Amino acid sequence: MSGIKTIFWDVGGVLLSNAWDHTERNSALANFGLNATDFEARHEMVVSSFERGKISLDQYLERTVFYQPHPFTMQAFKDYMFTLSSPKPDILQIAQALKRSCDLDMATLNNESRELNQYRIQKFGLIDIFDFFVSSCYVGLRKPEDGIYKLALDLAQEPPEACCFIDDRPINLETAARLGINTIRMVNAAQLKEDLQKLGVMVA
Repeated sequence: MSGIKTIFWDVGGVLLSNAWDHTERNSALANFGLNATDFEARHEMVVSSFERGKISLDQYLERTVFYQPHPFTMQAFKDYMFTLSSPKPDILQIAQALKRSCDLDMATLNNESRELNQYRIQKFGLIDIFDFFVSSCYVGLRKPEDGIYKLALDLAQEPPEACCFIDDRPINLETAARLGINTIRMVNAAQLKEDLQKLGVMVA
């Protein structure tokens, strides 16, 4: 019998494509003919506030793109941003199977801006899989800061050893492991199932 009571999942790079990482930003910049150097310099200055929910998507774009006029609208740019998200069906199937068959609490633990996060939760059915969402835009904390993991444990009301965190980035897993949380680096579906099984979590 598994001692795991709560599984925390990263979203971008695990369950879904990344929402607004380097690849997605580069795609948008190329599509709209924007200067990458200028954009990235501005992005780095505001991304922390953006992902902590301190500024809205409109405010982010006002600072990074629409500080000068363009032949396209802000709405057109936002619409394109949303099209960049796609599911990872094999990993979503694992999460759905665990939700159906296991007596586990399931939560996200992810860095994301509010508008993109909410869109992805609804668009890809995450609302039907997860019991709660420890997202940076909701809690004002970001991975790999200790605070967001400690808050996640408080919300789960479980000790670290009864929790597992799945992410694709080592730096995010390192903080969780240091706090005593079981960790799995997600590479592919077969490996994820195997690593869950090692923790006593069987995927039907």
